[in-house]
Amino acid sequence: MKIQSLSIVVPGACVNSCACCVSKLHTDTDFYKNQIEKNYQFEALYEQDYLDSMNFARDNGCNTLMFTGDGEPLINKTFIRKVVDLNKRLSLPFRWMEIQTSGVFLLEEADNGGQKNLRWLRDFVRIKTISLSLFNIFDSDLNAAYSRPKNEKAFVKIDETCAAIRKYDFNLRLSLNMVDYYNDKTPAEIFERAKTLGANQITFRVLYNTEIPQNDAEKEIAGWIIKHKAKEEKIQEINDYIKKNGRLLEILPFGAYRYSVHGMSCVVDDDCMNSNGGAKEEVKYLILRPNCKLYTKWDDEGSILF
Repeated sequence: MKIQSLSIVVPGACVNSCACCVSKLHTDTDFYKNQIEKNYQFEALYEQDYLDSMNFARDNGCNTLMFTGDGEPLINKTFIRKVVDLNKRLSLPFRWMEIQTSGVFLLEEADNGGQKNLRWLRDFVRIKTISLSLFNIFDSDLNAAYSRPKNEKAFVKIDETCAAIRKYDFNLRLSLNMVDYYNDKTPAEIFERAKTLGANQITFRVLYNTEIPQNDAEKEIAGWIIKHKAKEEKIQEINDYIKKNGRLLEILPFGAYRYSVHGMSCVVDDDCMNSNGGAKEEVKYLILRPNCKLYTKWDDEGSILF
């Protein structure tokens, strides 16, 4: 089995209410019971289970650990700290660590100046790459119209946030949720804007949709995605631009091609839920949930592996 990354699900709420968020469809708290944080009676047992799962990923050649979740990871810094401590106990700890975030909390200032969360991620957690998930890289207000922050503190100032990430010498990955706004932008304009923001990497994330909605919640999300996702012609135009202007670097374990375009690493991800292609030896990522068990799919409890 070949595994590209281990997704650590950080328990916590979300400060946004994205209309296309499929996490709302698979947050069964009874099934994914938070054993690692909440089961104090068997704390040592579940810490060992969690360690076993992390070691399993490492045993199968996984090098990358990604802090992510059904909500915003930085809401639960205590849990991130716990995982950092557990990682140090592995026989072969993860060195390549990343975080997926909407950008909220990154500009939070410390009492002695600077951004305390960025300093903490850089100095203590040892994050190498911040993957900034955005709907619109051109306009912070329009980005918020899609991410729908629940309060003013959750509003993300894109230019300032990217500048701060680069100031602290992180790798900046722009994970672009490909919505209809991009239909009116040329690939050249998108890449130019990304370059201006200081991006090292770009991932174009084609919006995932439930093929056959089973309930009203799925129908609402599926309807929004159908209405607002970028046109297939635009995705193809971006792909063509990448091939024409980029240099092929390698094929990633899950089958996507990585290119260098204008000095930025670039991937088009049309399977962000790891759902395409049926059974295969390569696994895009394993998902380690707070119940200390590993899964291969975000939206399928039956994908439990270990």
